[in-house]
Amino acid sequence: MKTQTTKKAPAKVAPKKAADVVAKQAPAKQPEIPQSGKKTNDSMLEEFFKDELKDIYWAEKHLVKTLPKMSKAATSPELKQAFLNHLEETKVHVTRLEQAFELMGEKPRAKKCDAMEGITKEGEGIIEETEKGTATRDVGLILAAQKVEHYEISTYGGLAQLARTLGRNEVAEILATTLEEEKNADSLLTGIAENNVNYDASEEEEDD
Repeated sequence: MKTQTTKKAPAKVAPKKAADVVAKQAPAKQPEIPQSGKKTNDSMLEEFFKDELKDIYWAEKHLVKTLPKMSKAATSPELKQAFLNHLEETKVHVTRLEQAFELMGEKPRAKKCDAMEGITKEGEGIIEETEKGTATRDVGLILAAQKVEHYEISTYGGLAQLARTLGRNEVAEILATTLEEEKNADSLLTGIAENNVNYDASEEEEDD
């Protein structure tokens, strides 16, 4: 008597899930490319940036001492007031830089700014070389003050861009705010010169 063998039914294979198929087909994730505004590991650049912050911090604190002297030496009431108004702005600029240091995890420290020292010394020389109470002295003071403003404009503009590159966006905003105020101060000085000071100086005759 023959023994009947039973054939085993083939094992059922579970259908592949669509998610598994997609996962296998998806290309490998590419490494992210650093973009401007994201923090990088460029520590040399960040150290340079901090060093430049110390430089402009010294410059602003030095201006707090210099602007009252410029206001006192000026003849035009409008120019005197402009210097005093910018003095108050400059005090705020010092405070903002201290905030920038804090955001960078640093204590505010100043490093002597040779450029600012040279520009302000030039202004002191103008006061010594011009006659008190003259529009000509005011012309010289405006010129010296605008040299200061242009130095600050270039410095804050460059530092704001570097801050963005380093991903320090809050610091960049602080620097950009001060940059706009420096530009406004420069424009105000131009207006004072064009409205009356330059003309008044052109009418002054040199004493024999």
